[in-house]
Amino acid sequence: MAEIIQKDGTWTFDGDALRLTPGRDKGVGLLRRTLGELAVPLRALAGISLEQGKRTGRLRLRLRDGADPLLHATGGRLTEPHDPYQLIVDADRYGVAEYFTEEVRTALLLDQVPADPVTAYLLPGPSVPLSVSAGDGTVGFDGERVRLEWNWKTEDAKAAAGARTLALTDLTGVEWQPAAGLENGHLRFLVRHSPTKAPAKYDPHAVELWGFRKDPLMALVAAAVQARLPHPAAPADERPRELGAAPVQKAPAPAEDGHDALLRRLRELGELHRSGVLTDEEFTLAKQAILKRM
Repeated sequence: MAEIIQKDGTWTFDGDALRLTPGRDKGVGLLRRTLGELAVPLRALAGISLEQGKRTGRLRLRLRDGADPLLHATGGRLTEPHDPYQLIVDADRYGVAEYFTEEVRTALLLDQVPADPVTAYLLPGPSVPLSVSAGDGTVGFDGERVRLEWNWKTEDAKAAAGARTLALTDLTGVEWQPAAGLENGHLRFLVRHSPTKAPAKYDPHAVELWGFRKDPLMALVAAAVQARLPHPAAPADERPRELGAAPVQKAPAPAEDGHDALLRRLRELGELHRSGVLTDEEFTLAKQAILKRM
């Protein structure tokens, strides 16, 4: 097992998954603290990197496209304090960070985890029920219904329509856009047969965000809803016929004996080494990892 403990958080790797636990330092963003510990399966990773500076560096995880509903819902727009896939590392812990990075890279190589996009979420998304108050309203989500309630800052025309309840089966998507500069952000729910181009200020299916402290928490609501909608990259024949319906279950492939699987990987690594895909050093590290498992 590899582990790195910093004020910014603790990352632990057991060979099959990474556990990302946010720290209690004042620089840790509200979204990370609210999200709590995050378990990332190895097969959801596309890579890991370490950036070193004079005083501090940064560990970064890169996930496969489509693996995480939070990343899909936020579209790479989470700012640094709120991004759960970054860890600030003190300069005197670079050695530990390098070891951690190498352990994860070796496991990715050994398990032959591809870096290509996936067609199903590999992380479950934030847990529900969930309720967040920010901007001009409060949004609650229980896994089946979204509830929108307005506050005294809501535009009169929108507030006059009253609170809204939207069934998950009526939604085709969700948008989260943070405030940037003079532009307000929003959390908008896309309702089937009810398209709109109205600004979030007037849209009864959207919360307007002004860049205040709790705004990033609306991204958790977006991710929780996104996780329960059909995956956007899923093949048509694997999508539920209607939202909320159970997808077609495929018969699991027969399990491969662990020892035989390791021997097969060893042969495959040898072929990659002979063809020049793996360097001598990469092949040696991967081979040693396989022999340890055997």
